[in-house]
Amino acid sequence: MPEIEPSASATTIRAMTADDAVAVLDIYAEGIATGDATFAETVPEWDAFDHAHLAEARLVAELAGAPVGRLAGWAALAPTSARTVYAGVCEISIYVAAQTRGQGVGAVLMAAVVRASEAAGIWTLQAGIFPENKASIRLHEGAGFRVLGTRSRVGRMAHGPRIGQWRDVVLLERRSTTVGAD
Repeated sequence: MPEIEPSASATTIRAMTADDAVAVLDIYAEGIATGDATFAETVPEWDAFDHAHLAEARLVAELAGAPVGRLAGWAALAPTSARTVYAGVCEISIYVAAQTRGQGVGAVLMAAVVRASEAAGIWTLQAGIFPENKASIRLHEGAGFRVLGTRSRVGRMAHGPRIGQWRDVVLLERRSTTVGAD
């Protein structure tokens, strides 16, 4: 099924706030349940989520006509290292609500988080994605990420439909053409 790009008027991207906590963590729980989104077994408390992600480039997507508080997806960046030299390198997380997958929300959200990351001075975004999550890999590649390689059997699933299985992780990277290009 081809991905349908929602019109700009149908999708609103805005900064994530603490008021979005329940909806953001619900969408994260949906991703965890698939068994193909993350090694995480449980949804963190909001404070832990909040402290793990940069305040900049933390976004949510809303669809026109959706009930108040129902989000279509979210994106956030986490620093990859506390070392100053890596201050412009972040890991991207992007999750789309189950009921809005396949509607282009991920592409709109991805474009917005890339712009926001560059506005925040981030020069490299990286992602680790299970190879079975082909839609996520396509989404990232469509936004200019390139596959660096695959980490083989990097971790064993402790939950979901693939419990007990060793999992590979595809590493992807997007280098900004505007930040740190000199």
